[in-house]
Amino acid sequence: MSSATCTISLPSGLAVLTTFPDVLFIPEMIFGGLVWILVASAKVTLSMPQGWVMFVSVLCFLMSTTLLCLYLCGVHGGSSSWITWDVICQGTAALFYLSAAVLQAYVTYSIRSLSATSLHAIYQENIAAVVFAFLATLTYVIHTVYSLLRWKLA
Repeated sequence: MSSATCTISLPSGLAVLTTFPDVLFIPEMIFGGLVWILVASAKVTLSMPQGWVMFVSVLCFLMSTTLLCLYLCGVHGGSSSWITWDVICQGTAALFYLSAAVLQAYVTYSIRSLSATSLHAIYQENIAAVVFAFLATLTYVIHTVYSLLRWKLA
């Protein structure tokens, strides 16, 4: 009997943009960038929670951009340790974004209780930030699950 062995490796070059879950880098950067922009442009009502949201959105945006560039350049060289690093990065980003999305939703709920008409635009920006933060969380969770599957097969 012969057993078939399957070797899974990270793609390099433009193949990164056509393979799943690596193609998820693009929506992660788009949703994360939108969270970053929306929180930065809104009036900060609670500095600690929104400071964490800004930290997470900037950190994850930079991490995703860096990993995408490294994969495009093929820096990993097919090493299996990069698959482990990918799982760690995506899992950490998913947990961070979940906490940031929940905190942003809390801040938005706090703003809702203030009934000033000048806060209406700020409230709408914060609602959009909550939506995009949860979309970024979902994207990072999906990327983490498929990265874990790739790690298990490697």
